[in-house]
Amino acid sequence: MTEPPSDTADAIVVGAGPSGATAAYHLARAGLDVLLLEKTAFPREKVCGDGLTPRAVKQLVAMGIDISPEAGWLRNRGLRVISGGMRMELDWPQLATFPDHGLVRRRDDFDERLARQAQKAGARLTEHCTVTGPVRDDRTGRITGVHATLGGDRRPMTYRAPLVVAADGNSSRLSLGMGLHRRQDRPMGVAVRTYFTSPRHDDDYLESWLELPDRPGPEGRLLPGYAWVFGMGDGTCNVGLGVLDASLPYRDPDWRGILRTWCAGLPEDWGFIPENMTGPVRGAALPMGFNRQPHYADGLLLAGDAAGAVNPFNGEGIAYAMESGRTAAEVIAQARARRTAEGREAALRHYPRVMKDVYGGYYTLGRAFVKLIGRPRLMRLATERGLSHPQLMKIAFRLVNNLTDPTGGDAVDRVLNGLTKLVPRA
Repeated sequence: MTEPPSDTADAIVVGAGPSGATAAYHLARAGLDVLLLEKTAFPREKVCGDGLTPRAVKQLVAMGIDISPEAGWLRNRGLRVISGGMRMELDWPQLATFPDHGLVRRRDDFDERLARQAQKAGARLTEHCTVTGPVRDDRTGRITGVHATLGGDRRPMTYRAPLVVAADGNSSRLSLGMGLHRRQDRPMGVAVRTYFTSPRHDDDYLESWLELPDRPGPEGRLLPGYAWVFGMGDGTCNVGLGVLDASLPYRDPDWRGILRTWCAGLPEDWGFIPENMTGPVRGAALPMGFNRQPHYADGLLLAGDAAGAVNPFNGEGIAYAMESGRTAAEVIAQARARRTAEGREAALRHYPRVMKDVYGGYYTLGRAFVKLIGRPRLMRLATERGLSHPQLMKIAFRLVNNLTDPTGGDAVDRVLNGLTKLVPRA
């Protein structure tokens, strides 16, 4: 049998979503020859709220992406929270570390902009390339590349590199091929969303509704999550729900049905009716709280959803996907500069420690938060009375969105940063 054709690089990134594109961009900027392999072709659909917090904005700026309104980005001032018959508008905080605004952009366009930016930096993007498994050294077990099929005729390919970044999402076939399975003791969320034409499309705030029952009427139990309305600025709204622990024994697991029921209870003049839907209701899993570890093993680094990097407090994934992709790229670049194989491996093994140092304590708190709001009585108490304490809500807003200055901040920064240092970084 003839060997399939192959290509070689300094590093391979599997998946051109936010984590993969960001990793490929920073690897290319560091002077590495990097292959970015994407199983679909751009533009392509992804389930997402399309809202970007200041953490994500910071990473876009670091990639040199034009985020001006003239380039099609819609800015927002913060988050409008609705609960218990009350509403509160919380502006993004003024911090030295992060910008003071968020953005909105549809994912079918957002991901492509990141991937094209990686191409401009020198990454070699290959679309319609489905990675089927790792290539491993028979003696050491290290990954030395990936097997893939290319194009519509699914012709076999082999891509080789000494280091590979798995940015291939929640299912992460590549991670499974290397024996890295999802941890069942970590929360798995779910997001469901659709689009409506609506007069509410132009809004200065992202909108979050904290009361989300699993069914209408007095028998409805509040779910540990929220519903959202994000104006897209183009005549449509992204309307969806995020449940932070979908593993609880709910009576009705029909998330799409729950979203339709919730929309039916909103004001009629908002236009959130089936006739105004511009696309189907779609859903996706939210792998949270580092639910796949270790983040480095035998030449493979995990980033984004493949690493379970979604924030357990709010289900935000894009910012952490981009941050982990950038961190993986920086670790690889530093490892390649070491003179010996032992030195390179020591640098690579530092990647999980960096990830836990940055997010470990915060995610531990987040997992505890998910368990607490999974108790219906506690969730109801929080939704009914939370907004009656504005100062507490402002602190919770900073905590849930992970927005603090690590040094030189105010009292809230010091308290929240101190909390993340007191708990285990698991």
